[in-house]
Order: sequence, then C-alpha cells, then structure tokens
Amino acid sequence: MDVSLTVWALTIAGLCALVAADFFIGGRKPHEVSVKEAGVWTAVWVALAVLFGLGLLLFGGGKPAGEFFAGFITEKSLSVDNLFVFVLIMAKFAVPRVFQQRVLMVGVLIALVLRAVFIGAGAAIIANFSWIFYLFGAFLVWTAWKLIQEARAGEEEDEFEENRFLKAVERRFPSTDRYHGTRLFIVENGKRLMTPMLIVMLAIGTTDVLFALDSIPAIFGLTQDPYIVFTANAFALMGLRQLYFLIGGLLTKLVHLSYGLSVILGFIGVKLVLHALHESGVNVPEISIPVSLGVICAVLAVTTVTSLRASRRQEQAEAAAAAPAEEREGISA
Repeated sequence: MDVSLTVWALTIAGLCALVAADFFIGGRKPHEVSVKEAGVWTAVWVALAVLFGLGLLLFGGGKPAGEFFAGFITEKSLSVDNLFVFVLIMAKFAVPRVFQQRVLMVGVLIALVLRAVFIGAGAAIIANFSWIFYLFGAFLVWTAWKLIQEARAGEEEDEFEENRFLKAVERRFPSTDRYHGTRLFIVENGKRLMTPMLIVMLAIGTTDVLFALDSIPAIFGLTQDPYIVFTANAFALMGLRQLYFLIGGLLTKLVHLSYGLSVILGFIGVKLVLHALHESGVNVPEISIPVSLGVICAVLAVTTVTSLRASRRQEQAEAAAAAPAEEREGISA
C-alpha cells in the first residue's frame, strides 16, 4: 500500500493524541486501576483498532485491512506473553499498585519507540535482501520449537533478571532505594539521584525489545508494508497497560499459552519460507492472509478454552487433595 508522508504524519499525530487522551483521562492521577476501568479502556483500544482496520478496508481495500487485522491479533497475542515478565518486574522493584499504571504507560511508550526503530530496520533489510525471509522463517520455527520445549519442561521464570542496559544505568547513575511519588529524579545533599520509578520504566521498555525479536519477524511474515506493521504494533502495545490490570489474575490460568504461541510462530515461519521460495522462482503454494487470519484466531480460541479447562481441573484436584479424608470419602460416596 502506497502511503504518503502526509498520511504517516497524520497517523503518528493521531496516535499521539490518543495516548495523550488516555493519559489525561485515565492516567494523570496515580491510582489503583479497577477491573471495570481496565475493561472499559481495553474495549476502547480494541474498538479503535477495529475502526482503523475498517478505515483501511474503506480506503485501501481488503488486502491491507486483512493484513492489519492478522498483524494486530498476532501482536496482541504475543504481547500477552510480555505480561508475565511485567508481573515479575513489578515484583522485583516492589512497585506500589498506585504507581503501576504510570510505570506501564511510560514503559510501553519506550517500547513502542524502540519497536519503531526495529520496524524501520527490518523494512530496510527486506527491501534490499530478499533472502532475509529464509532467516526470519527459520528463526520463527526455531523459536516455536524452543517454546514447546520450555512448556513441556515446565520452565517458568520466578524472578526478573536485569539486562545489561539496566545494570549499566544503575552503575553509572546513583539512585535512591525508595519511591518518591511519580518523580524520576530527586536532589539529596546536593546530588541528583534517580528514583526506582525511572529504573522500572526503563526495565519495562527495554525488556520488550527481547520480545520484539520474534514478534517483528512474525508480523513481517504477514505483511511487508511498514505502515501496517507499525500501526498493528502500536494498537497492540497501547492497549497492553489496561490488559495487564484486566487479565493479571488470569495469566496463571493460561497454561497452554506457550503451545498456542509456538503454533502461531511456527505457522508464520513456514509461511515466510514458502514466500521466500516463491520469490526465488520455486513453484510452491503461498498461504493467503484470510487463511493466516483464520489459523491464528482458531489457535488462540482453542488455546484459551483448553487452558481454562485445564486450570479448572487442576483447581478441583487441589481442592480435593486439601479436603479432610472423611470429606473426600463423603464426596466420593
């Protein structure tokens, strides 16, 4: 899709306006986010993404609209995996619940800027080196296999480990050991010090870069249009803060999420390899966007249903095991 600089500028300005509205309406004053508030804002961001997709359908046709919805759903599902790490980060830095909304808002904005850099670099590489699709496809298939292996082994992170960037920042700039409201810097005894608020924001933003290593190639497997890649990422990330508060308690119930994401990544990896072979002149079938969208939605639906059923069975088994012996006998009778 041919997108002019004017459309790019208007899109970025519109996204900035939405972020500003989100901040001034729901995030300006630090507070604990209720499930109701998180649900309303999550619905708002999803509705905005749907409206944007319908706008693409109206002005660009079915192909870019289909690519956007496939990319948005893929990025949204992959971003749920980020929430597990966000929970660990919040625990690691002991972020008070009243400040978590502000931390996530700024952290997600940092992540979006870094992803924009990744997207620009990816688009430039694809434009000049068509063989990169083989590399992207192989990487996604390998990532899918790794996810399955980790899920089967039952590997779960229980503590957040700071990346090199964060360690370098903490070594170079002195910081306080407690929060000072939402302030990022304070002055104590004539010295300018960072607060944990700034550190945890950087942790959220920079950690997302690791997730972008598989999500960016994944969406380029669905569309090579930088405009669609960027907007799909933007809408998926900007609603991530509200999603954190909405399904935070449900994350532990999504026990099959890794399997679902591995299937999606593996599927897109195969799609990329087929596309690369087709571009090289090999007569192989290509997977269309409607098929991709259907597979992604079906995998997510099945994963959610099986996860909730497995979690329910596990809870019932734990409840039965904790009950007194005579009570269990009464139930069995």
